[in-house]
Amino acid sequence: MTVPPPPWRRTPSPRRRAAKPLLSQELVVKTALEILAAEGIAAVTMRKVAQRLETGPASLYAYVSNKEELDELMLDAALGDVPQPAPDAEHWDEQVKDQVRLQVRAMMAYPGIARVAWNTPVPVTPNALQQAETMLALLRAGGLSLEQAMFASDALSLYAKAHAYEASSWTFGDFDQADVAERSRQMDEYMRSLPAGAFPNLLRSGEFFNAETSAPRFEFALEMFVAGLKTLVRA
Repeated sequence: MTVPPPPWRRTPSPRRRAAKPLLSQELVVKTALEILAAEGIAAVTMRKVAQRLETGPASLYAYVSNKEELDELMLDAALGDVPQPAPDAEHWDEQVKDQVRLQVRAMMAYPGIARVAWNTPVPVTPNALQQAETMLALLRAGGLSLEQAMFASDALSLYAKAHAYEASSWTFGDFDQADVAERSRQMDEYMRSLPAGAFPNLLRSGEFFNAETSAPRFEFALEMFVAGLKTLVRA
């Protein structure tokens, strides 16, 4: 009979390394978003995502064809956080404004993803398409024709992306604050060197165009836009 050695002489069995999760497009995008959230959009590269997944960059190309597609898939994942309300003909105007606000909020939640949105004029990923269809349905519920709804949806989308790009740039430091301050000082100095009274209104523009006024400017434009759409319906 074989007698086992005493416990203090037993060789401990080697610890097994936890199995790596199987690669998938969803995992690649999730990992890329984690890097983006921690370090910003500029830090997201195929190589860095591969390193985080403990594999080589070539392994990712079975799931994502290139960095441009990865960017679009990250944007699509961000838009997946935006709800898709059923159209309400009585409150369509408020629904439209809320939808734009939520889209902007979703883009700003991921540092730099608005840059991807701005550089992707016609996204055709699932969540992006669903968001476009939702907006069209809300606008049609308000009484707009399909043509009017198409044009309005396009303009609202452009504004949402532009605002998210600008606001996130202020928030996440795409602008060097020292450079902005110096540029503003130079502009103010130049304007004041012009003949007295030449630009009395423009000389005060700095009060209204800065990071602090970003939100009220956005709300003003949104209210103005939707109010204009309502006049089209009544016409």
